[in-house]
This record gives sequence, C-alpha cells and structure tokens, in this order.
Amino acid sequence: MDVRPRPHMDLATVTYLWKGRIARRAVIWIKPRTGAALASCKALYHGGVRFARHPTAGHTMSNLLPQATPERCESHPAAQPEIVHLPERTADLGAGLIVQRSLPTRGRRLVGPWCFFDLYGPLAFANRKAMDVAPHPHIGLQTVSWLFAGESVHHDSLGCTATARPGELNLMTAGRGIAHSEETPPQNSGHLHGVQLWVALPDTERHREPGFDHYADLPVLEPGGGRVQVFTGNLGDTHSGTRTFSPLVGADLHLGGHGVLRLPLEVSWEHALVVIDGEVTLDGTRLTPGGLHYLGTCRAGLELSAEHPAHVVLIGGAPFGEAIVMWWNFVARTAEEIRLARENWQQHRVFGEVTAYQGTRLDAPPLEGRPVASR
Repeated sequence: MDVRPRPHMDLATVTYLWKGRIARRAVIWIKPRTGAALASCKALYHGGVRFARHPTAGHTMSNLLPQATPERCESHPAAQPEIVHLPERTADLGAGLIVQRSLPTRGRRLVGPWCFFDLYGPLAFANRKAMDVAPHPHIGLQTVSWLFAGESVHHDSLGCTATARPGELNLMTAGRGIAHSEETPPQNSGHLHGVQLWVALPDTERHREPGFDHYADLPVLEPGGGRVQVFTGNLGDTHSGTRTFSPLVGADLHLGGHGVLRLPLEVSWEHALVVIDGEVTLDGTRLTPGGLHYLGTCRAGLELSAEHPAHVVLIGGAPFGEAIVMWWNFVARTAEEIRLARENWQQHRVFGEVTAYQGTRLDAPPLEGRPVASR
C-alpha cells in the first residue's frame, strides 16, 4: 500500500524573533533536526526470545495521517479526577487500513509520557499485505506496538527482526536515532487489529543509544470482572518487566460483562482510556469507542462495569513535566533538532539502513522555514 508521508506537522507553538525580540507567537507546522548514531543490536532475551547480531531492519506505524494539524505538546494534567472525551482523527492509509488517532489531539497532547495513540483495524484480507510501512526514522521516543489480532514483522537498522502477535510486545527505543519498517508477514492469519503508541523519552534519556526488545511473556491478571494484561510499565504491584524510562502503565483490559473490574491506580499519575469494543461505565458515565477518555489525576483506583463483553486500553503515567516538539516521526525539544534529524535522514546519515526490508524507504515530507519553538 502507498503510505508515503504527506506534508504535515505536529504540535508547535512558536516564537518568532526579530532583532533579538519576540515579534509574535503562532501555532505553525514545524520542521526537523536532531543528531543520532546507531548502536549494534545486542542479543536480548525476553520471554525466551533471542535476537542475534545480524544485519536486518524495521519500523512500526508511522505518523502518516494526511493534513495533520499543527500541535504543541505540553503536559497539562488535571488536578483532580475527571472524565473528558476527546474525539479522534481518522484517515485511510491505503488498502483499507483505517487509522484512528486519539493522541495527540487539540484538547490533550500528553497523558503522562504517552504522546501518540493510533488504533488500526479490524481488517480482514487475503493475498496481500494489510500493513506495509517502509523504513523511516525516529528520534526521542519509544514505539509500543501491541496487536489484538494478526501479525506484523519488525525490521530495524540495528539488525533486529521480530514478529509480533497478540499478547506480545514489540518495544523500540529510538534514542539518538533508529530506522525501522513494519509489514504483514507472508504467512499470516488474514486479520489485523492493534494499536501503536509512542512514549516521549525524558530529556536525560532521549540521546541514549537506540535499542529493540520483544516481550513474549507479559503478566496477566484475572480479577473478578475481567482479564488484564499489563503490556508495559506497572499496574499496582504488577510489573511488566519492560524497558521504561518514565513511570507509566499500559494495560489491555477485557471485561466479561455483568460484572465490575476493579484496578489499582497510582494516585499521582494521570490516566486515560480508549474503548476498543463494547461499552463500559465509569463513575456513572458511559464510555464508548471513538476517541480518548481522559481521567485526570488523583484516582486511587478504577471501577469499570459492563453489561456485555468490552475491550479497553488503559494508559497513564506521572505528568511528564517537559514540553516536546513533534513532527513526522520525531520527538524533540526544538525545531532546530527536528530540522537536523530530517536532514540526516534525507542525506542517509546517522539512522542506518533497514536492509531486511524489500523495497524503497520513505522520504521525509517537505520542511519549510525555521521557526523557533517556545515552551
């Protein structure tokens, strides 16, 4: 499928300077720059899966929504519990692959360190690739790839290759810079349904060496009222064991219907729910699919009820406390970092090559001007 990027930008309130003084502030499309160098792929063991050193390559769902609106990502956590519904944006990336983007939105840029949430599918197909995202770069983030149905193969410029299936996590730490691809494998179930999320790396970690981890064995809880799999971070006393750099949680919740699912939450964190299927009730409010339900902070626990089976994703974390600039597949702190990252990608510098992918890599969208991002 053709998923070449269209010109768009994410989050940027910018300050224009003239003769050293602020001339005006505006929200605009921003542009790339940030350095990155690649580390060799180390042998990693998670849930019995080993990655050997060998040249291959890969990626996860790219930030490819056409006509994306300019956005500024700052952390503005609510000081109390609340339920705010934020609608998603929807786009067809080709071949019938529909993406619903719940984060970032105009009403909410970050939930803890989570800065990006895409839901794709469900999709049934035969004799074709439902997903074929060519090699592209990332900086300053972690990609979190989680499937509900189907399979996807990750290749990256460190030489790592891994097939994700439902209940397994592909976690890529971009750090200073990495390139990857993601595609449907030749042998597949004919279905695809899942989410891709990004976690912004804190300033102290965003220039670290890149890495990739696959987790085949993640903790499952079966409290009364449902089934919960913690795919990253911590939920109460349950630790996923995944590589994280900020306090956070990502959990897949399945409610059986005619019951209540009770979960502990970290009271100082902010949280959000995305309903994948069915309906649930929280604090007397009915939550349905479509968009993100922001829950604020100061919640010691969560009580979800459902009359029929329902499926929900929970994300949350400590308020991030740092302003970030997002554009295309980059998470940075300044427009100049983004400009340099784009230049490095276009000039085949820093990010390395995804040699296991059979096809042409993506070009970066056009970049115009050099705005100065303000906090």
